[in-house]
Amino acid sequence: MDDSRIIELYFERSEEAVAESEKKYGRYCGTIAMNVLGNREDAEECVSDTWLRAWNAIPPAKPRFLKAFLGKITRNLALNVLEKNRAGKRGGGEGTAVLDELEEWVADSGAASWSADHYVLTETLRRFLRELPEEKRIIFVRRYWYMDPVKDIADDLNIGESKVKMTLMRTRKALAEVLEKEGFKS
Repeated sequence: MDDSRIIELYFERSEEAVAESEKKYGRYCGTIAMNVLGNREDAEECVSDTWLRAWNAIPPAKPRFLKAFLGKITRNLALNVLEKNRAGKRGGGEGTAVLDELEEWVADSGAASWSADHYVLTETLRRFLRELPEEKRIIFVRRYWYMDPVKDIADDLNIGESKVKMTLMRTRKALAEVLEKEGFKS
């Protein structure tokens, strides 16, 4: 079933919308949650919660890209669980490693000022990603959005893990420089 029809089902308040979303995007959302959490039980719970969040959000929301909409819900739910688990010193899949990698480069950038100027930050990140060569952009997004393991990225792109790690390190450094230039680092 195509996405526009699934969204129509949500607007009709048909429970078939949830079933079709799960059928079409269940594995995708499960992979995102599992990458973040590294725990099957927590990941499955996040995916289940995704369908409830989507049900409550559509309508009034009418997503242009249902896959991205559902993926973002799943990722945010998984990050919330990860934060709770880290506070309780429990678990952590790739999410913990990814957050640790990014923390080195953006920890002193003043999170309070980020939230105050969210729009400018978002546009800065979009511009930064648009300007990256395709392979670097794919590596960066797969690692820091989808939280894919370095090995999976390397295998899928048919490159070495060391190249992925070096690309990530250099891209993080470039991002830190852009953020500093834009006034996001103190």
